[in-house]
Formats: sequence, structure tokens, C-alpha cells
Amino acid sequence: MDQPKVDANRSAVKTKTHSSAYVPPLQLTEGQPPPIAAHGGLSYMSFDRDGDAGTAQAIEDALAEIAKGEGQRVIDMLDAAPPGPIETKWGPGFRKFEDCLAYIRANNMEAPEGGIVVPMPYSVYERPTYSVVRSNALWHDPAQKDKAQLLRKNEENNQCYNLFFPQILRDARRIGEYYAGLSPDSAECMDRLGLSLAHFESKCQNFYDSAEVERVYYPEMEKLLLDFFPGATDALVFNHDVFNKDYEGDRSEDQAAKNPGVTNYINRVHNDLNDNSGRVRCRELLVNNLRNFGREQHYTEAEADAKMSRRFMSINLAKPMETVGQYPFVLCAWPSFADQPYINNYRIYDDRVGETTRFTYSPDHEWYWFPQQTPNEVSMLKCYDSVTDGSVSRWSFHTASFDPTAPADAPCRKNIVVRSFVFF
Repeated sequence: MDQPKVDANRSAVKTKTHSSAYVPPLQLTEGQPPPIAAHGGLSYMSFDRDGDAGTAQAIEDALAEIAKGEGQRVIDMLDAAPPGPIETKWGPGFRKFEDCLAYIRANNMEAPEGGIVVPMPYSVYERPTYSVVRSNALWHDPAQKDKAQLLRKNEENNQCYNLFFPQILRDARRIGEYYAGLSPDSAECMDRLGLSLAHFESKCQNFYDSAEVERVYYPEMEKLLLDFFPGATDALVFNHDVFNKDYEGDRSEDQAAKNPGVTNYINRVHNDLNDNSGRVRCRELLVNNLRNFGREQHYTEAEADAKMSRRFMSINLAKPMETVGQYPFVLCAWPSFADQPYINNYRIYDDRVGETTRFTYSPDHEWYWFPQQTPNEVSMLKCYDSVTDGSVSRWSFHTASFDPTAPADAPCRKNIVVRSFVFF
């Protein structure tokens, strides 16, 4: 959809709903193709109905997408493919990690020093997807039981669109060998590649204690960000997740208590934000303090407009609790996918529609990891940057990866990831 049509669509929507909801204009980086998204990439805030932030429209669209049957046809095609590699337009993909790993070894694929070649899980479904979050009231409404059954099956299907493709992981500590003179622990690295490394010793003793994390670790990370980025005026850490596949305690999430629980790794190539959600998430934090675990924010709309009129970024910071032996956190460099359209995944809450993104495979993707990442090494990735003139990275995408070269008894990654906005 071209820009004039998008603007006309937005005007029609706002006239129909008379909504005062914050609606970000369609925003693309110079040279970036349009996203694979619903409504030509419009934010669901455009379809706000009496303050529902477009959630009703998103559920309608999710059900309509299910009714088209495109997702099921892709799954049926994958299920019907003969054993062995599945030929795709991107190259051979594999249903199983082990089959892709065997292909890597049979073809003697090699990585530069400090790197490895691993199977990487990419989506092969080039349509927007929808996910209704666990807290949504729909799941507990008897009147919507039929919808819930369809949406639950759709959620299961969302897990079936991945195939494994071979990718090289380069040692991020050696970035200067790939980009002459570029240090991984620099703001310049973040601007060019969408990823970087910081070194930090935290005074937080228990990262499973969400109250201590908020009290001790959030301010530490805010100071780290202000020190790391020259010209930054303010940093806000607004939530976190704790990852540990082998955790045996209570994993339960409690939003009211600002406790994210303990979660498993996300084994899918993705990014947390996009052109719309980077701005919508920032705005709802500043004005409404919505789902903010950190310092309370109470900006007026005019104050938020002024703050967001200058450059701002969303940065994720991942710190191990102990040296990582298995399932490292891996990041992809912006220049290798800057001209690739992202695929929207819509996360439907009761009061907002989040937008995350997926990507299809390319052999040109430039992946990095930090082998044996230590507790004082904080890997940083950019999830959003408001600068759109092509002069800096907009984001990185990322996933968890299984390291086939690690010892069988290597400890799995235990780390904390905090999410932040940095303002200039």
C-alpha cells in the first residue's frame, strides 16, 4: 500500500471512530521495504473503539486470517513434504535441528575463528500472525468460547511455521576484524550494527527477586546506558525477563506485583518492536505509565510529544548470572537485513496491541554471539531507533541458539534481560 492510500485510510478510520488515541504515522527507514503487515502497516491504534486501542479489530482480523486458511495450507505443505531437506525459495530448510546439523557437517561448512555454524529457526510464513496473550479476558469469557478455541489452535499453528537453516555465528568480541577499527563495546558499534557489548559488575544479589531487581538493577542499567551513549539525557528501564530453562522454582508471572516470573528461551528469529510499536510503547509508558516496572512516568501528551520529537531508542540488555555454557543469546547485524521486509506478529492484550516482528531466512544474515559470555559482560541489542534517514541501525533481530560444540554437561544460559528507552 502506498503512502497516499495509507494516509487516506487513516483519515477515514479516525473520522469513523472519533478517537483521540495516539496514532503514529507510518514510518519507514530510507530504502526499507514496506512491512508484511495488516492494513498496510497501520498501527491498530488507528482502529481504537472507545479506548480499546484497536484490540477488538485485531481479534476480528485474527479470526479472518484463520478463516482464509493460508496458515493451515503452509503447515499441510510442510507436513506433506518428503523426508530430508524441504526446498524453499530461500534454500533447503529442515524440520529438525538434528537434520540441519547433519547437513552442515556433510557440507563441511566452516566458521571464522571463534565462530560456529548452527541451525537457526526462521519463519517460512509470509503473512501477519496474531497471538492473544494469556491475560486477555477472552480466554475466561464463556460467551467467547468458540472464538477462544479457534484462537488457541491458531496459537499452536504459529509454532509450526519454522524451519531450520544453516547460519554462521561470528565471535562478537572480534567485530574489529570484520569492521576495521570498530570496537564492540562502543556506541558506534550500536549505531552501525544494532548490537554492542558493555562491561558491568552489578550489586544485585538475587535476580529472581523482582523487587530487588527493580530497586538495585534498574538504576544500575539506567546509569550504564547514560554512560554508554554520548548525548543521552535520560534512560528508562521499564521491565525485565529472567531466562532459565532448568529453573525448578515457581515460574509464575504476576503483573500486579511487577514479577515477570521465569521463562524459557525464545527459539525463533524475531525482534521485540517495529516502526509502530517502538513509538506506541514509548508513548504509553510516558503518558499512561502502562505496564512499567520501573520509575513512574506521568508526562502530559504535549511533554511526551516534545520528548519523542528528538531521537530515542529502545535497547535490550542481557546479562548472564553465570558464565553461559549452552543456549547462547545471538544477535544479527542491521546492515545484513536492512533491505528486508519484516513480518508483523500482533500480540493482543485487553488494552493494547503489541507488534513484534519475524524474518525469513537469508544466507547473507550476519549473526554474532559471545562465546562463554561472563556475568560482567552485558550484550546489548537495539530494538528500535527513531532515526529513519538510513544513517544508523534501526534494530537487530535475535534468538536463542543451541551450541552443538558445547560439552554435554554445559550449563544452560541463566540471564536477565532488561528493556529500556534511551532519550537524546
